[in-house]
Amino acid sequence: MIITSLVLGLLPLVSAGRIHKLKLHKIPPTSSNPALESAYLAEKYGSQMRQTPLMGAGGSGRRVARPATKDGEPLFWTQETILVAMVFLDQCVTRDFYFTETSLGNPPQSFKVILDTGSSNLWVPSTKCTSIACFLHTKYDSSASSTYKANGSEFSIHYGSGSMEGFVSNDVLTIGDLAIKKQDFAEATKEPGLAFAFGKFDGILGLIDEPVFSFRVGPSEEDGVKATFGGIDSSAYKGKITYVPVRRKAYWEVELEKVSFGDDDLELENTGAAIDTGTSLIALPTDMAEMLNTQIGAKKSWNGQYQVDCSKVPGLPELSFYFGGKPYPLKGSDYILEVQGTCISAFTGLDINLPGGSLWIIGDVFLRKYFTVYDLGRNAVGFAVSA
Repeated sequence: MIITSLVLGLLPLVSAGRIHKLKLHKIPPTSSNPALESAYLAEKYGSQMRQTPLMGAGGSGRRVARPATKDGEPLFWTQETILVAMVFLDQCVTRDFYFTETSLGNPPQSFKVILDTGSSNLWVPSTKCTSIACFLHTKYDSSASSTYKANGSEFSIHYGSGSMEGFVSNDVLTIGDLAIKKQDFAEATKEPGLAFAFGKFDGILGLIDEPVFSFRVGPSEEDGVKATFGGIDSSAYKGKITYVPVRRKAYWEVELEKVSFGDDDLELENTGAAIDTGTSLIALPTDMAEMLNTQIGAKKSWNGQYQVDCSKVPGLPELSFYFGGKPYPLKGSDYILEVQGTCISAFTGLDINLPGGSLWIIGDVFLRKYFTVYDLGRNAVGFAVSA
């Protein structure tokens, strides 16, 4: 996606000398479909997704690209959005969402927002929004808040399916035990098509511009997910934290130097890895994803999933990512997702070629094993083994 007009950073989120811990809530999926999650990532990162699976009766084996025309006639945005809505609707039941309760204004108006290291903006639906998505979610009402301050600057985020549009406002933001006065945020007045209508969250709290925060994703639902702002929770990791410089100021992206799989090494050049709390998968170039899925014996099912015989998971080769010259290994049980008795590969093909090289997306299958620190002052991401 492309962000225009301004970046709504959350630099004032942390008060000096204080650490704020926040436990996130999980909306679990009712099923799993990595193929559709990769389509979601394509929307998020602006990749040209060449093919999107069609689901439903008669959909088995059929794959289509997003066409620009049909029968010689141009397809307009409403028709394209139907495809995107299909992807997003399925996403709402096929991927985990980690959200927290926040509030804006006085008296407080509550919203469910996703904490996302892949974006830098805080936005919520506005009462002035007329899109279908806004009617299905909690909306911010500036007239009901005594602490509201008008700003009026235009705000837009361009997705593959259209533009989210709105304007900037200012009010008190409360998150956990922390209240931030005079926080800028966006009121969304237009949310593209049906893509956001079925999301089980109201808005997004982007974390690209936060001074320092960290994530620990527990290995089980009981263990949960904890975000810490303003410092580092020393009980959340073991050993030392290794910091790796951010290679490009667009996402929390570091240089991916090498990947090893079993006894095979692959040296990489001009390749970034975005550490993304907003996905459960590992998205990598399509040819490499297909190669890895072949080597682990994954078979493609009718709905696009690459499934593995669960009895073979303990014997799968180790996969290691190299950041800052150090390997970060994952076992087969780490990169294979078990959903309702089915074992599914986390490797999904997604070709993202940006200025400066290609981009891999590293999600929860990595974050469950490694504690991560996002430090704007250092301009770096820190890695350590989770406690």
